[in-house]
This record gives sequence, C-alpha cells and structure tokens, in this order.
Amino acid sequence: MKNNRAALRYAKAALSISLDQGTAPALEQDMVEVIDVCNASEDLVVFLDNPVLSIETKKETIFKVFANLSEGSKRLVDLLATNNRINLLDQVAEQFIELYQVQQGKQKAIVTTAIPLTNALEKMILNKARELSSAKLTLTSVVDPSIIGGFILRIGDLQYNTSVVQKLDTLKRELTQTNYSA
Repeated sequence: MKNNRAALRYAKAALSISLDQGTAPALEQDMVEVIDVCNASEDLVVFLDNPVLSIETKKETIFKVFANLSEGSKRLVDLLATNNRINLLDQVAEQFIELYQVQQGKQKAIVTTAIPLTNALEKMILNKARELSSAKLTLTSVVDPSIIGGFILRIGDLQYNTSVVQKLDTLKRELTQTNYSA
C-alpha cells in the first residue's frame, strides 16, 4: 500500500487520543483486524475507493464488516467518513500500528535475502539488528533473488546493506570514477 501523508496524520491523531484515553491496545486490535480483512479482500479496498458510492454507504458497510469495533475505532471511521477520507482506512490502520509499536518500544526489522533464511542465519541477523537498535525487534524475512547474495536489513530509517548487488555497484562506481593512466 502506498504511504499517504494524510493517513499518517490521522494515525498520529488517533494514537494521541487513544493514549490519552487508555484505549490504544483496543484500537490496535481493531486496526490489525482492518489490515487483515483488507489484505484478504481486495474487493473491500476497491469498494472504499469507489467515488460513485456515497460516504454513508461506505461507512455503514465498514460498521457491518467490522461489527465489533471499539468506540475509538468507530469515532475514527466517523471522522474519516466526515472528511471524505474513508478510503484511507487501511493505510491509517497500518500507520497507527507502526506508530503504536514504536511508542511501545517495539520495531519491525525487515531482512531481504536472496534465499530463505535458515534458523542459524536468522539468529545471526537478529543479533546484528540488536546491535543497530535498542528496541524490541521482530524480524520479517523477504526473499529477493535479485540481490544475488548477502542481505539487506531495514530497521525503521536505518538500512544495513551487505548485498552482492550493492557491492558490485560500489565497485563499478569506483572503477568508473578512477582515472587510470599507463
């Protein structure tokens, strides 16, 4: 999903209010459910993006699909509907969870490798990630054969890149910038 500034603003506001009211854990559970349903049903995302349907229809559908929303989540949906931003619900949910996890001292570490990780490699990379961040980390693995070898570790804004492709690019830049004369 695309990263939307408006979604980030709504997520920050929802986090601030839910922390003040002590409802952040319930809101997080609702947002996890929203993401799960939106990921499982592309039709729901297309439905929310449809400009022909009324905002009221979209809001009613959200309340039917997510019948057990907490009061904070219902207010968030109402706010999104009032401001004609209900199509951002899944993005707001993602941003909220990310912000809440950071606020709780948790962070997601994403490792990209050319082949699936073994348990030993996963432990080694998690140890490297703990050197880079003091947060409680959860490791997510992505396989991308185009990096040829090595790994790329992302923790928030930090990136630790030991991929073969990156090393080859660095070598290519050095060779093309160096002026050799005989």
